[in-house]
Amino acid sequence: MNKVGVIVVAAGRGSRMRTAESKQYLELAGKPILVHTLELFEKIARIDSVVLVTGEADVPRCESYAVRYGLHKVSRVIAGGAERQDSVRSGLEALGADTRWVLVHDGVRPLVTEEQVCACLDKAIDTGAAVLAIPVKDTIKVVSEDGQIMSTPDRKSLWAIQTPQAFRFSLLKEAHEEAARDGFLGTDDAMLVERAGHTVHVVEGDYANIKITTPEDLPWAEWLLGNRRGE
Repeated sequence: MNKVGVIVVAAGRGSRMRTAESKQYLELAGKPILVHTLELFEKIARIDSVVLVTGEADVPRCESYAVRYGLHKVSRVIAGGAERQDSVRSGLEALGADTRWVLVHDGVRPLVTEEQVCACLDKAIDTGAAVLAIPVKDTIKVVSEDGQIMSTPDRKSLWAIQTPQAFRFSLLKEAHEEAARDGFLGTDDAMLVERAGHTVHVVEGDYANIKITTPEDLPWAEWLLGNRRGE
């Protein structure tokens, strides 16, 4: 069975947003940011189930969202771990072994499109591992701890990685287990798969697929969403 599962990671507190409420629960066009994200996966026919990983205190609230907004594909809402990597590993356990393909997505990226999700999934089905990414526009500098520019990488080879990131389920699970055994903490799931010796392919995404992280991101997301809806 070619079952496709999604792990939506929403356990972060988001101190950079400088609000009392966690960023994933702030309202965007009348709904929590997280609900917009979950609604996208709800409507994609190829997605079979969604595991939502959130803060322990927020589990009841998120379970109520699933009922209120008709999020029938949300099969489980579970508490996350100390690090994002721990949360994803818990999400893999919650999806179960009958899952063939898995996508990992940030709960605060509500503007990814169905086309981008499916393109990433298709590339993973072809190759085993794929991520959405966009070419870097700015010149990037490698800077020392005391603020000196050390080098300037070739911009043509630099991409900013987004989510979702899609993998063969067994591949990502093994990569997480290997990292846990070694005490290795990566910055994203692709890094763990790379470390395990598997090639990860890039699918070009969209600059509108922003991660809502700082106060400036919220009005920008409102504008992008309104523009998409023709408002």
